[in-house]
Amino acid sequence: MTFIFRTIDHVQLAAPAESEQICREFFHNILGMEEIEKPDSLKKNGGVWFRCGEQQLHIGIDSDFMPAKKAHPAFYIENLDELKKRLLEKQIKVQEDDRLSGYNRFYVNDPFGNRLEFLEIA
Repeated sequence: MTFIFRTIDHVQLAAPAESEQICREFFHNILGMEEIEKPDSLKKNGGVWFRCGEQQLHIGIDSDFMPAKKAHPAFYIENLDELKKRLLEKQIKVQEDDRLSGYNRFYVNDPFGNRLEFLEIA
């Protein structure tokens, strides 16, 4: 084999038109992800990008938006209970899941209905 997978550069989720500020409120203000500037050549497409550890989360604008209810990114979190506490304080519904042995994890939906998983080694 002449190629090697190194890591994931970014994951992209979709959001409805003109929802960038809602994205910032949720992903930056609530989850605490750092917003990063999009390249000038892509700004015309709308959307917003965030840093997530060493990877990036891109939120793209889709005029025919439909939320991803099954497919989802999973974010490894240190101090998962603190994130859960913050989400609950913001009245964000947390769906507990104990079906993955050795991990604490839960799901939430972003403001558009996209499924997000958060997990930590137990």
